[in-house]
Amino acid sequence: METQILGNNIKLFRERLGLSQENMAQYLGVKREMVSYYENGVRTPNVDILKKLADLFGVEEIELLEEASDTKTANMAFAFRAEGLNNTDLENIAKFKKIVKNYLKIVKLTR
Repeated sequence: METQILGNNIKLFRERLGLSQENMAQYLGVKREMVSYYENGVRTPNVDILKKLADLFGVEEIELLEEASDTKTANMAFAFRAEGLNNTDLENIAKFKKIVKNYLKIVKLTR
């Protein structure tokens, strides 16, 4: 059940960003078929892959396991269309989203 929710979320976020499975595979350093396995709940990504996905999507790793669609919608505020972006672009976007995510945590803690 959890792998299916995770797979659905990966596919949802990937599609919202306009990434193909091939783009995602290149960014993750895996074959395209592996992305398909993740999305279909056949395989579970390891911790390093989950971290890379969470950074790219601008969410916490735990949010990839949540079923609530309102969380998914709220966290897509930093969404972009990834058509035409290369692997380096995706890595830089993921780093930026990680910085923003950490900044928002700090702001929340100082309130």
